[in-house]
Amino acid sequence: MKTVAIGGENVAALGQGTWMMGERQDLRASEIAALRAGVELGLTLIDTAEMYGDGAAETLIGEALGPIRDQVFLVSKAYPQNASRGRLPAACEASLRRLGTDRLDLYLLHWRGSVPLHETVEAMEALKSAGKIRHWGVSNLDADDMAELVEAGGGACTTDQILYNLWRRGPEHDLLPWLGERGISVMAYSPVEQGRLLADKTLGRIAATIGATPSQVALAWVMRSKGVIAIPKAGTVAHVHENRAAADLVLSADDLAALDAAFPRPRGRRPLEML
Repeated sequence: MKTVAIGGENVAALGQGTWMMGERQDLRASEIAALRAGVELGLTLIDTAEMYGDGAAETLIGEALGPIRDQVFLVSKAYPQNASRGRLPAACEASLRRLGTDRLDLYLLHWRGSVPLHETVEAMEALKSAGKIRHWGVSNLDADDMAELVEAGGGACTTDQILYNLWRRGPEHDLLPWLGERGISVMAYSPVEQGRLLADKTLGRIAATIGATPSQVALAWVMRSKGVIAIPKAGTVAHVHENRAAADLVLSADDLAALDAAFPRPRGRRPLEML
């Protein structure tokens, strides 16, 4: 499987998202089975956040991983109001407790809030020095925010998790090149627009011509670029298998041209979008 470098180590370019998982008891067994199957298939990056179900997703992941924790590159995110020197350590400890682990492989600021970036950088670096996290990064920060982050001492930032898919190509103008030049990985959340993209008739026709599903084409497109990780959610084992096949799908120049024609990027810069 294609890999992407985060903090000097290679991780799978196709991971597992967990937004809205762990919130329904009737789906719990299926979601746990899906997470475990994903790890077995090589989807070893698992992304979550303290916000997801007020910690319910983290608790689900902790239950799912158990003895296979060391096979996983585990990512969580902190609320912006918790990103201060005083509050980030407690937020991190709460996430670790729910996840049933002693460290995070990557800890992200979920989005920018009122806490100064230099203070968040200091708090992240302190957690790293304490062995609570191995790497840190951000989420939903645009190019100007990223430049400010680096100026605030955040040169060790490894990742920017952003909304990026065939419908949301704005980051291609400035943010993706800026990150690429600095070796900062991109983690694309909602790579199929929470499923809405899959109903697009044009994408369906393109997928049919190459013998793939719309989801597989959309995921392969996101992962086509160096340094970009896709983190789709899958709540069933069958869905995990469908996603895994996308990692082996290589889009031809003609395929990419057809997708560019069907989903053209904006003519000019747009502010980074969020969901």
